[in-house]
Amino acid sequence: MPVTNDTKIAVVTFPVSKSGSGPLLNLAEVLLKRSNNPLYVITGNEGSKVGNIDARVRVTSISHRPKQHIFSRGIAYAITQLRISVSILKVAKSVDAWLFFVGGELLIFPIVSAKLTRKPVILLFAGSPLYQSTVQKNRMRPVIFLISTFNRLLCENLIVYSPMHISEWNLGRYRHKILIAHRHYLDFETFTVTTPLPDRPALVGYIGRLSGEKGVQHFVQALPAILSDRQDLRVLIGGDGQLKETIEATLQEQGVSASVELPGWISHDDLPRYLNQLRLLVLPSYTEGLPNIMLEAMACGTPVLATPVGAVPDVIVDGVTGFIMENNSLECIAENVNRALNSPDLERIAEDGRRFVEEHFTFERVVARWKEVLEEV
Repeated sequence: MPVTNDTKIAVVTFPVSKSGSGPLLNLAEVLLKRSNNPLYVITGNEGSKVGNIDARVRVTSISHRPKQHIFSRGIAYAITQLRISVSILKVAKSVDAWLFFVGGELLIFPIVSAKLTRKPVILLFAGSPLYQSTVQKNRMRPVIFLISTFNRLLCENLIVYSPMHISEWNLGRYRHKILIAHRHYLDFETFTVTTPLPDRPALVGYIGRLSGEKGVQHFVQALPAILSDRQDLRVLIGGDGQLKETIEATLQEQGVSASVELPGWISHDDLPRYLNQLRLLVLPSYTEGLPNIMLEAMACGTPVLATPVGAVPDVIVDGVTGFIMENNSLECIAENVNRALNSPDLERIAEDGRRFVEEHFTFERVVARWKEVLEEV
């Protein structure tokens, strides 16, 4: 069944954090543009703000508080899934298709509930919990594998941001039902160059979630080698997450705390100001979807150095629109930070990167692609 402009869609997510609310709002804006119909959203926590963007959004908000102990965490997680399932059944008569997004790959009870309504179920990957569990050596990986595989089989279609994700996330067996679309667009009046690159201080940084799959711990561990070559250099590490205290302790042990600024979580409104201070943004991730911060930095004329994971190689060509480092080992990070900062083409690369995102990440272009993709469902 093709999803046409008349199709009423419900977006379903696990209750999301601050980092997940932006992607959800972007997706909602895109889906609202394709139709005058209401958009149903079942989400929670920070995701509930999606109801503020348009009167047509019908939000069912479910709160969730993660627990510390593994047993109580599992019980709370299952209860939240059951509450989402009940919400799905309540709005089912008003909905023609289900689109699972942030956290959706592990929502086994809700996906089964959605299948029972006999309406198309689509899974849009924001990331891959299964791949992340492998990187983090999560002891729950066997359970995540079973749930993820079951849900992938149940869904009529899987949507990923880039063809690169098919091999990286081991989705080859589902190739027949995979579609390619991202929900990324930028406001180029907000994310723009306010401080030319030559006028910026000697400042490099990382902005994002402070968690293992982002590789930020390796960037921190590489700082002594980076700073030893550049005495004038300062470092910004913006964000929050489970590694925050570990990072603070590591900086103290390495004796580089005086050279590092830790502003904590940076709001979306403040991002352009921080990005316009940086000479280089470093993203040493193990896995990515299509990182917003990469696009936002490039729009602000800030060169990006990243690992070639997820959709990153679709955007960054080394020495053309940014810089690629082969891996996130300490030596590789330090070597490539120095390579990028010392590049005689740094300004040209920043400008070419800015032009690339301005051409490819407009709202109109994303809406047009989603109309095409939904007609293939």
